Amino acid sequence: MEFAIVKAGHDKSQLYFIIKEETDFVYLVNGSTRPVEKPKKKNKKHIQPIKKFPQEIRAIMEESLPENQKIKKAIKTLKISYK
Repeated sequence: MEFAIVKAGHDKSQLYFIIKEETDFVYLVNGSTRPVEKPKKKNKKHIQPIKKFPQEIRAIMEESLPENQKIKKAIKTLKISYK
């Protein structure tokens, strides 16, 4: 489980969840504008992975909610904790 902040592009400074990783690219989702069904393909050098985040984020991701709702809730909680 990993989150990332976009460093370049029209979605710069946006927070996303990395759903899939390839050699040079990652696939990002945020649960609302970018649902799990339609991830955004982004070059790895254009993102900043977030390695450390609060334990409550892990608890949210383990809840029995639909995937998009979990991701959306986790990103919202992560934004609040970084302010």
